[in-house]
Amino acid sequence: MDIAPDGGAIGHSDADVAMHALVDALLGATGGGDIGRRYPDTDPANRDADSSRFVAETMTDLRGAGWGLVNADLTIVLERPKVSPFADAMRQRLAAALGTDSDRISLKAKTNEGVDSVGAGEAVACHAVVLVTRGVA
Repeated sequence: MDIAPDGGAIGHSDADVAMHALVDALLGATGGGDIGRRYPDTDPANRDADSSRFVAETMTDLRGAGWGLVNADLTIVLERPKVSPFADAMRQRLAAALGTDSDRISLKAKTNEGVDSVGAGEAVACHAVVLVTRGVA
């Protein structure tokens, strides 16, 4: 989903900061390393990849190992654009990638109020926390 028509994040894949943070949270919660190790930017198969694929593959593997997602909470930190007009659609897309209901996904945004590169509008950050457990779908 493109919410920054005047330019967005630049990365090896599609640079979807929310999806990337979600993969890191899932892997971190289950001792699975990090997105850079699992989907390295040195692998040509990851160039321009849709990051929802990373989330879906990660969830498939976690479910195969007996893990289930209880919920996910994401906070996107950026100055612009405003996320609120896109929040519901973003929650739906995150939920679809996770293979779960959108009521298990919390998504919010905040600014960094002019502090550092995020506050200057030169970068974006996303904090993601997931609750996973063994044996929950």
